[in-house]
Amino acid sequence: MRIVVALGGNALLRRGEPMTADNQRANIRTATEQIAKIHPGNELVIAHGNGPQVGLLSLQGLSYKPDEAYPLDVLGAETEGMIGYMIEQELGNLLAFEVPFATLLTQVEVDANDPAFKDPSKFIGPVYSKEEAERLAKEKGWVVKADGDKYRRVVASPKPKRIFEIRPIKWLLEKSSIVICAGGGGIPTMYDENRKLKGIEAVIDKDLCSALLAEQLDADLLVIATDVDAAYIDFGKPTQKAIAQAHPDELEKLGFAAGSMGPKVQAACDFARNTGKVAVISSLENIEDIVKGTAGTRVSTAKPGISYR
Repeated sequence: MRIVVALGGNALLRRGEPMTADNQRANIRTATEQIAKIHPGNELVIAHGNGPQVGLLSLQGLSYKPDEAYPLDVLGAETEGMIGYMIEQELGNLLAFEVPFATLLTQVEVDANDPAFKDPSKFIGPVYSKEEAERLAKEKGWVVKADGDKYRRVVASPKPKRIFEIRPIKWLLEKSSIVICAGGGGIPTMYDENRKLKGIEAVIDKDLCSALLAEQLDADLLVIATDVDAAYIDFGKPTQKAIAQAHPDELEKLGFAAGSMGPKVQAACDFARNTGKVAVISSLENIEDIVKGTAGTRVSTAKPGISYR
């Protein structure tokens, strides 16, 4: 099968964990140990989040003079290279020497009139207490929102419209390469009034971009990896239930939080509806069973309704 694996941000840096290179590499090593299990006989494309990393680079940029700080699109490109390098190295150490890898800087077009620019919602950077977040927002002109019991900076997250590097990604797959691309949802770009491509201050949701990537690559399976084994209703309550199988039309009716499971559910529904293929939401620990069809929340148009585990 041709499989697109979308690694969640928690697979790279866990919530509240110090944002060190050693911690990031250790987490990537754990993730790649799972991904390596499904490489034999399959084509792999790996996408990943970059919220903590781009937030860290943004914090470092605050030490510059205001006109010297790099914008979010450039920071996004930097994280694609950094994270791709670690994934290549750690996964390469687990697979046969002759397996080729390629990490592609991936530009993704967004709409300048996307309503997301008026309502920032994408979390980046570390978590803060409410008091600290409010202080930083005032000092630095940030928008901050609650993320669980903590607060984080939020930036605009426009929808992906087009992946510019889709052709070279296909060419690399045809040569049996493992491709790491669309990191952090890709580098947000748009055309100006002169039809010149330029970067934009935003971070694209990596799950929505991964769904578009999987669709345009004609992937057989989209795996949306997160830190829970499935999508749940009433999550965290005594009445919680894991969703085993769902038709996208029914799953969308349940309503999931925009800052957590919502984009993953939307991405899975988009891919399933647009392709007739299967998207699965689950943790990487279940990846072999995901490929076998026995784990996670499986979203497809093959069956109506919703079933629970």
